[in-house]
Amino acid sequence: MVWLIASVVGVLGLIIGFFISKRMIEERMKIAKQDYDSIIEKAKREASEIKKSMIIEAREEIHKIREDFEQKKRRQEEELKTLEERIVKREEIISRREETVDKKEEIVEDLKRKLEEKERELEEKERKVNEELTRIAGLTVEEARDIVLKRAEDMFRHEVALKYKVIKEEIEDNAEKEAKRIIAIAIQRYAAEYVGEVTLSTVTLPTDDMKGRIIGREGRNIRTFEKLTGVDLIIDDTPEVVALSSFNPLRREIARITLEKLVADGRIHPARIEEMYEKAKKEVEKAIKEAGQEAAFRVGVMGLNPEIIKLLGRLKFRTSYGQNVLEHSIEVAKLAGMMAAELGLNVDKAKRGGLLHDIGKAVDHEVEGSHTMIGADLARRYGEKEDVINMIMSHHGEVEPTTPEAVLVAAADALSAARPGARRETLETYIRRLMKLEEIAEGFDQVEKAYAIQAGREVRVIVEPDKVDDAEAELLAHEIARKIEEKLEYPGVLKVVVIRERRSVAYAK
Repeated sequence: MVWLIASVVGVLGLIIGFFISKRMIEERMKIAKQDYDSIIEKAKREASEIKKSMIIEAREEIHKIREDFEQKKRRQEEELKTLEERIVKREEIISRREETVDKKEEIVEDLKRKLEEKERELEEKERKVNEELTRIAGLTVEEARDIVLKRAEDMFRHEVALKYKVIKEEIEDNAEKEAKRIIAIAIQRYAAEYVGEVTLSTVTLPTDDMKGRIIGREGRNIRTFEKLTGVDLIIDDTPEVVALSSFNPLRREIARITLEKLVADGRIHPARIEEMYEKAKKEVEKAIKEAGQEAAFRVGVMGLNPEIIKLLGRLKFRTSYGQNVLEHSIEVAKLAGMMAAELGLNVDKAKRGGLLHDIGKAVDHEVEGSHTMIGADLARRYGEKEDVINMIMSHHGEVEPTTPEAVLVAAADALSAARPGARRETLETYIRRLMKLEEIAEGFDQVEKAYAIQAGREVRVIVEPDKVDDAEAELLAHEIARKIEEKLEYPGVLKVVVIRERRSVAYAK
């Protein structure tokens, strides 16, 4: 019974709860519908406001665009108006110019007509004058013109010659002064020392007993030494000294070092001589390379081929008239560089050409040909430029110089060779050279007497004044100089002076 009551009460509770829940749901649905309607209404109002705002903004933007367009249009219209005004003004100017040109053309045409009339009048007058002159002189117009021109030529020829002479003397005087100034500056800035080279080298021995060991049993040591080195070994009565004789300084240097090593070692026999000779050759090769590098460094010439460096080093052991060729090349390079600097020319090019100008002398005893041609071939082979090659070929006048720097190198070469004490020769050779100079000059018919002076650097030539005039005297000087160049070898530059003097003598009684 209790269970039944509880079941009825539960069912009633469920029914009551169902209706209560349904009521609550209906209330909530009603509230939700109200909220939905409110949101929809709000959204519509906001959309309407946004639409109105966008319409206003669009209208404002359209208005702004329209104003900008109107402003641009007004500016373009103003610019067009300005251009039109300019065009109109230019058309007016052109129109006025055309009118001026037309007037000028009319004036020119009028002047042209007047000139033509004047020309015709002058031609007519000239014709009448020519006819009258021809009638009076009995000459044609061409003949009369030739006579007038001939007289004018005779009249002014002497004046022109005098003017030419004055101008030539002035130019030569100024050029000589400038050249002397530049040469003096270069020589003053660079003063080299000279050491006379000989064809003998001496080696000091500790005792005279060493001479016998150098000669060896039956002379085998001295024969081996001379055969290997190509140098004559002179052993005489001079105490504790032996001499090495050779015209090849490189061989003589190798032989000297070899002999000094043998003397210091004390063991002298053919095998030892060969060993020391090879060591001496290597030392000299090293010294050659170092000498070439030092020469290039002293002058300031960079980028030389290593083979050129070696050839430069070999010049250290070469002499010309007693003058060391490497020191001579360095001096030529520095003198040429200084003169180039004074003249505003290429200093580096002048130095390079001066340093390499005698490079052919490093091998001229091994190859046929003059040292200038050999040097040019070597320079070309090792990548030197044509300007430098021309300096090498032209420094003795065998070819024409193509650059001002080539002329400076030739001048510097002559300066270096002609310096007092730079070169030397034996007394016999010196006297023979002076006699030959006078003999060559006196070989010309017009020459009365010739004298070699200034240690053979100048020849004074006295000519007979009746046989030679001033113009021929100048020509004779060039002919004598050219013949001396062909017949004689001499250091430096030789000056030929032709002296012509005429004296008229009368006696009053």
